[in-house]
Amino acid sequence: MNLPNTISLMRLLCVPVAIWLIVTDDFAAAFWLFVLAGVSDAVDGVLARRWGWRTKLGSYLDPLADKALVVSVYVTLGLHQHLPAWLVILVVFRDMVIIGGAMLQYAFTANLPRIKPLMISKLNTVAQILLAGLTLAMLGLGARDFGLATLLIYGVALTTLFSGLVYGRQWLRTFARVEDQP
Repeated sequence: MNLPNTISLMRLLCVPVAIWLIVTDDFAAAFWLFVLAGVSDAVDGVLARRWGWRTKLGSYLDPLADKALVVSVYVTLGLHQHLPAWLVILVVFRDMVIIGGAMLQYAFTANLPRIKPLMISKLNTVAQILLAGLTLAMLGLGARDFGLATLLIYGVALTTLFSGLVYGRQWLRTFARVEDQP
């Protein structure tokens, strides 16, 4: 296992720690762990590109670690009523649609697809990370949001909905092609 993959694995192992920190109301530590995870994501990407350390494992492990952290933070913040439940449900459902589509494609074709992130999906990820980080900063560091949290909530909702629809349409097209085959 190379260094970028090890960093991604360490980020994945941060997920239960982040959940525990939020559940125990240690929001400042949760914020800094979230920031550290974000920095580690950038570092492992730079290392993989710069030194040619891209691997098949890394192409799955890196996004898995990112999604596991973001979704876990959202669910935990939602359960503790720091994020709206409807938003958490929307975020989790979109990810389930994407993962479910990949699993179905694998079941029908025995080929695990590489899910190429769309621009709207990248925007969605940035908005999700900003909202989670801002929420943790407000709870743990006393940061003021100046109305940004509300704007981010609706930005996350819109980009989540739109990107989920785009991915859903892609899966439907894929399944239509698979179904047409003998």
